[in-house]
Amino acid sequence: MSTALVVGGGIGGLGTAALLGRRGFDVTVVEKNALLGGRANYFEADGFRFDMGPSWYLMPDVFEHFFALLGERVEDHLDLERLDPSYRIVFRGTELEVDMYSDLDRDVETFERLEPGSGQALRTYLDSSAEQYAIAIDQFMYRNHDSFFDFIDRKTAMQGRQLHVFENMHKYISRTFSTDAVQKILEYQLVFLGSSPYNTPALYNIMSHIDFNMGVFYPRGGIYSIIRALEAIGAKHGVTYRTGAPVEQILTDGGRASGVRLASGEELYADLVVSNADMAHTETTLLPKEARTYPERYWARKTLAPSAFILYLGLQGEVPSLTHHNLAFGQDWKRSFGQIFDDPTWPDDPSYYVCAPSRTDPTAAPEGQENLFVLVPVAPGLSMTDADIVTYRQKALDLLATDFDVPDLESRIVFERTYTSRDFTADYNAYGGSALGLAHTMKQTAFRPNNISKKLSNLYYVGASTSPGIGMPICLISAELAYKRIIGDTSSGPLPV
Repeated sequence: MSTALVVGGGIGGLGTAALLGRRGFDVTVVEKNALLGGRANYFEADGFRFDMGPSWYLMPDVFEHFFALLGERVEDHLDLERLDPSYRIVFRGTELEVDMYSDLDRDVETFERLEPGSGQALRTYLDSSAEQYAIAIDQFMYRNHDSFFDFIDRKTAMQGRQLHVFENMHKYISRTFSTDAVQKILEYQLVFLGSSPYNTPALYNIMSHIDFNMGVFYPRGGIYSIIRALEAIGAKHGVTYRTGAPVEQILTDGGRASGVRLASGEELYADLVVSNADMAHTETTLLPKEARTYPERYWARKTLAPSAFILYLGLQGEVPSLTHHNLAFGQDWKRSFGQIFDDPTWPDDPSYYVCAPSRTDPTAAPEGQENLFVLVPVAPGLSMTDADIVTYRQKALDLLATDFDVPDLESRIVFERTYTSRDFTADYNAYGGSALGLAHTMKQTAFRPNNISKKLSNLYYVGASTSPGIGMPICLISAELAYKRIIGDTSSGPLPV
C-alpha cells in the first residue's frame, strides 16, 4: 500500500486526504493547530460559537460533485438552508439599503429601482455569466496547467476568448451598468477572491452567476460542519489525523520528498507528500534551499490578498436590522482599494462585512443574544501597534452602530475577541499576514504557483495559493487537481463520479 503525508488540515488538505484514502493510500494528515480546518476554524466562548474564517457557502455544485467523488451525498452530512435574503447591503453616505435574494425576478426589480433599464441588462449579463462559468468549469478550473501552451489548444483558445481575461472587472461592468450602486453590487464578490475590481480580470464575472443564479446557503451548525464532514469521510477511508503536530521540515532524499520532521523531532516517512500549509511558508521555510521551486524573491514580487481586521462579538439582545450576511459599502472604492493594494494604510472609509449567523441558527448564540463576525479588509503586512488595534476597533464599532442602526452597541457587548494579521501569521503561517493568500490579479489568475514541485518529484501542493485559487469550493477543486496529478489523470473537466 502506498503511503501519503498531508501537511496541513485545511479544506484542501482534508479533501486530498479523503480522495487518496478512498483510492487505497495509507494517509496521515499532520496539522499544527489543535483543530483541523485551517482558516475554516471555529471557537466557542460564553455560549457563542464563532466560525473564524469562511462564512459563505457558495458553488453548491462543486460541493455536490466533490462529495460524490467520495461516494457520498452532501445532504447526508450537511443540513443546508438557502438564505432569504442572500445578503443585505447598505451604502454609506446615503439612505440606500437593499436586500438581494438570488431570485432573479426580485433582484431585477431592485436593479430597476437603482438604475432604470438595468433589469433586462442584468438578465442578459447573468446569461453570459452562466455560459462563461460552464466554460471555466469544463476547460480551465478542473485542469492542471503546466505552461502557457496548455491554454492554446484550439478548443481552449476559442473558448478562452469568451472569458475576457485581458479586461478588468470594473471596466467590463461599466460598459453595461452606469450607476455606482449597481456597479458595486456586481463587483463586491471580488472580496471573496482577495482582489480589487480595478486589477481583477473580467472572467470573474462568473461570480455573479454563482451569487445571483446559484444562491447563498448556510450549513446549520456552522461552516465548521463542512470540516467535520470531510474529517469523517476521510476517517471512513482510513485517514489518520494528528493535530498539535507542527511540521519543522520536509525531508528529502535523492530528488524526492521522503517525509517530514515534526517540531517535536519525530520523523514520519511516506511515498509522497502533499503540502496544504501556506505555500510561501512551505517553500521558504519547510524546504531546504536546493529543493525550493519558489524562493523568497518569488513571493516578494507577488500581490497578496488582503489581511483582515476581525471582531468576534457576542451581544446582549437581538439585532433585527441585520440579516445573516451584511455588507457596508464605503463611498470611494478606488481610494479604499488603493489603501489596501497600492499605498497600504488603515482604510479611512472602509467597506466591510458583518455575519450574524444567530439570525439563522439559534445554536450560534445563547437565547436572546446575537453572534456577530465583523470583518474589515486591510492591507497585508500592515504595520500595527496595540494602540492602532484599539483605535481601529473603536472605528469599526462606530461604523457598525451607524451603518446598521445598532443602538447602544458598546454597552451590549458581553463577549469580544479581536483577530488581526498577527494572528493569521501565528496560527496559519500566513505569508504577509494575508487572510487568503495570493490575490487573483490579472497576472496571478492563469499563472498561479503550480501544484507540483519542480525540484522534488513526489511533492504536491494544495490550497488557496496554488491552482485554481481562493475560496472553500475552489480549494476542493484544488484537492481534485492535486489528486489528478498523483494518479496521472490529464483530463480538463471534473473527474467522473
